[in-house]
Amino acid sequence: MTETHQHHHGGSHSSLVTSAQATLHCLTGCVIGEVAGLMIGVTLGLGVWSTIALATGLAYISGFTLGLLPVMRRENKTFWQAFKIIWIGEALSIGVMEIAMNFADYHMGGMTAGSVLAPQFWYGLIVAVPAGFLAAWPVNWWLLRRNLKKCH
Repeated sequence: MTETHQHHHGGSHSSLVTSAQATLHCLTGCVIGEVAGLMIGVTLGLGVWSTIALATGLAYISGFTLGLLPVMRRENKTFWQAFKIIWIGEALSIGVMEIAMNFADYHMGGMTAGSVLAPQFWYGLIVAVPAGFLAAWPVNWWLLRRNLKKCH
């Protein structure tokens, strides 16, 4: 049986802090893949939908990796055992985060910047990252409250 984290069932403040920490952890993984995908897409001149697909795919890979490794180490689980523990929480959190981040980045023009050196590219990220956090925070709060996500 996996370790449960009772501290998120306490008061409202501890629940909000725990969910914010879980969201920041998830955001770290997402941003690694998202930025890599956006940089590749913009550099290669891919279309918006191809860039979104690439950024989202890489965000899932990096997000799941950052979710899996702590569970595998801390709980001495195999890859598949850890995956079974985290998949639903990570999939939902990353999904919501990616929708918000790609929406914000698209509307800021970051995906259509001429180059990764263009300020427009970075403005898109400056808006997208907080948008992803704010969208996923309540989702992570809900997932933690229902034991569908673990603190890593």
